[in-house]
Amino acid sequence: MKILICDDHKIVREGLRQILLQLNTISLITEAGNGNEALYLLKTEVFDIVLLDVSLPDRNGLEVLQLIKEKWPSTNVLMLSMHPQEQYAIRALTLGASGYLTKDTASEELLFAVKNVSEGRKYISQSLAEDLAHYFQKDSNRPRHEILSGREFEIMIRLANGIPLLEIGNELFISSKTVSTYRSRIMQKMEFTKNSELTRYCIENKLI
Repeated sequence: MKILICDDHKIVREGLRQILLQLNTISLITEAGNGNEALYLLKTEVFDIVLLDVSLPDRNGLEVLQLIKEKWPSTNVLMLSMHPQEQYAIRALTLGASGYLTKDTASEELLFAVKNVSEGRKYISQSLAEDLAHYFQKDSNRPRHEILSGREFEIMIRLANGIPLLEIGNELFISSKTVSTYRSRIMQKMEFTKNSELTRYCIENKLI
């Protein structure tokens, strides 16, 4: 089994490596410090599993997940995040993630998740399963951002972080005019008029 760890904190990567080395089925563990580096490494090596952080310095982890599933659909992606699982898990699983774990997960659960994913199964923790059940029981109370498309969600997060339209366009390889169009659509759907309202919403919902 070949595993790629993508996290911008070296100490986290080292910790994950030490845990994973307990599995005797692993032949290779490679590390990436950001999304672009992970995508480059995926072009040079076939990995069975990618452990992917949601919060990366150059790209949102969900965007990287989407690109991985588009270009290397057979690669299993296990998302890792410091964010509460209910905030990102549903979107990650919808985009094709094989599982979602928070960074306070016990090492035994991480190993169990990797084993499950390597065998082609999905993995969600018991607490996440309970959260998902609760989530689908409260349709009327779903957070507003759930109505956004994947691209709209990515751009909303960037806007909430104060990234200029031109820079967002450069990161996503689209024109600033297209970003502006997306912004208008996001504002309309979210019923906001200012970026500061987006920022406040994202902070309150622990999206940034």
